[in-house]
Amino acid sequence: QVQLVESGGGLVQAGGSLRLSCAASGNIVSIGDMGWYRQAPGEQRELVGSITSGGSTNYADSVRGRFTIARDNAKRTVYLQMNSLNPEDTAVYYCNAQIRLVLGYKEYWGQGTQVTVSP
Repeated sequence: QVQLVESGGGLVQAGGSLRLSCAASGNIVSIGDMGWYRQAPGEQRELVGSITSGGSTNYADSVRGRFTIARDNAKRTVYLQMNSLNPEDTAVYYCNAQIRLVLGYKEYWGQGTQVTVSP
């Protein structure tokens, strides 16, 4: 069974930094695109950024220049480095991955980790 396990969320003051990690485990053949999404209370889930297996990245306008996505394919882990955080970044952050199983690709989500930025 495949799992995505996130870690690294928490409470930080505005201007601070946090680093999220998401590790995939299970009967995995390979991993395609990986990404981070977030959902604030009363809002829809939105894409924060994504990274291909080759390392190409894409970011939402609201985080570009402040957040950085990276991945370690050997560790099956994707990271989200968040700098210059502001209260508008407060949300539950979810990792997402397109994982190739024996029978084909399937999309998986992590359980979510809370990020709270105080003024």
